[in-house]
Amino acid sequence: MIEKFTATYIKRRKWYIGTIEEISGVNTQGKTLAETKKNLKEALRRVLEANKELERIRKKTAKIGITQKDIDQAVRQVRKSSRRILS
Repeated sequence: MIEKFTATYIKRRKWYIGTIEEISGVNTQGKTLAETKKNLKEALRRVLEANKELERIRKKTAKIGITQKDIDQAVRQVRKSSRRILS
């Protein structure tokens, strides 16, 4: 299935900035419009890949009874532990 997305480009001084309107966080910059378009396609591809992987992980963890709340709690614990180690 091919999805269509809306790309927006603006020029700020010597740089072009590109964003995908439908997905927050998909943005990039380039010195030329062509470079910005290329970079934006790559950023979109990576985000879509990451979203597919996250969905695969969610389905897998749901099958074994792990919830997003469990994952968030584990992430907080790891971050807290790593701050103590780095301090």
